[in-house]
Amino acid sequence: MKRLCLLLILLFGKFLFSQSFGRDSLKGDFTYLLKAKLNTKTPNYVYEEFFSLLVSDKHAFFASTPSLKKDTILENASVTTKNPDGSITLSLKKGITMPKTKFHYTIIQSNENVQYFEPVAMSVLTYKEPIINNWKLINESKVISSMVCKKAEINYKGRNWVAWYSTEIPLPYGPYKFSGLPGLIIKITDDKEDYDFELIKSVPTSKLKGKLINIKKSRYNEAVETTQPKFEKALRNAKTDAISFLASYGTTIIKGQDIIRQTMKEKEENMKYENPLELSN
Repeated sequence: MKRLCLLLILLFGKFLFSQSFGRDSLKGDFTYLLKAKLNTKTPNYVYEEFFSLLVSDKHAFFASTPSLKKDTILENASVTTKNPDGSITLSLKKGITMPKTKFHYTIIQSNENVQYFEPVAMSVLTYKEPIINNWKLINESKVISSMVCKKAEINYKGRNWVAWYSTEIPLPYGPYKFSGLPGLIIKITDDKEDYDFELIKSVPTSKLKGKLINIKKSRYNEAVETTQPKFEKALRNAKTDAISFLASYGTTIIKGQDIIRQTMKEKEENMKYENPLELSN
């Protein structure tokens, strides 16, 4: 693992991102529902997943709600490392099932930039992007979830997006990497209707007093800083050839090699039909 981390640092970044947000006060707690057409092979199938936007004084944290719940479950799980065959056993509390998610990234928004984090192989990679500052504000409004919302448009990474934001919640944040508007983004959809984020829940401010941001440090602390193109390349390599990727660093998969190879082959085939949110860098 140390050799792999060192190699990642040499290939993808000059230093590690190290910062703790454990003492940040929770100022906003919002839940979005994502409706997405993730695969062009099944264009009529709409996948749904919940996401959390947690806001502090200077930052906003965006991540899949099931993945955050998964972190909590793993922290409370018991781990057995002294098995006769050398394996590791993870035991969950009775009645607890592991939440499933297709999205393992964490995005931290601030007034300075947007920073993306995602685990790749045995490390966490991160890259920074500037805040979107070329929104086109439209003189049009409508009511969404009892809030008066204003319209904005943007061409972002190969897709045309329409956002509805509310100045009733004067926070310059939103789902995914979308920020920089003079109010919280309530709903944002691309013109092909492949991706749609909509705010479905907001915790009253009165219930947030005394609460802190609860994000597992391993999601962002000591991440290897890189660029988005290099991140995409590393992620693609990890997806298409996980076995040789591990084997090249001295890791031997003793059991189930054929099953793993078949699974990776199927994943590689499915990659041809992926419909990513970002169509370009």
